[in-house]
Amino acid sequence: MDPLIRQLHNNSNQTRAELAEKLAISEAEVNQRIADAEANGTILGYQAVVDRQKAGHRGVHALIEVRISPEADGGFDRLARRISRFDQVRDCFLMSGGYDLAVIVEAEDLLEVATFVSEKLSMIGGVLSTATRFQLKAYKDGGFLVGFDGEEDRLPVTP
Repeated sequence: MDPLIRQLHNNSNQTRAELAEKLAISEAEVNQRIADAEANGTILGYQAVVDRQKAGHRGVHALIEVRISPEADGGFDRLARRISRFDQVRDCFLMSGGYDLAVIVEAEDLLEVATFVSEKLSMIGGVLSTATRFQLKAYKDGGFLVGFDGEEDRLPVTP
């Protein structure tokens, strides 16, 4: 991965001056490279990683394992794009193993997830089955430890 993209991926809150200093390039070059990456779709957007509990978020997150029948013309892509367009879908990945798509859904409550699965997802032609798993607690999200207040528990090192 490009070093500038890696820096932004790890912490997009860095200033352009900080990025330029870390990468030993000019701030103008940082600006141009970021503009290019945004224009060509390498950078899709920016977001904060939030401790949902501290922010008072009481909604639910679910991982829905979806088995689909690949299409002759587009394989899994057309169905995956169609599923990805639903507002409830936060992430959608093609997977190896026992199911085809991992669909991460964010909703206000369990009923909203159930309604999404039964009335939208399951009704799409080509969807063979779904299995829904609910997130109970986050320990790490977006590369950040969640719910730890500065206590550092080091893993034991043994020879």
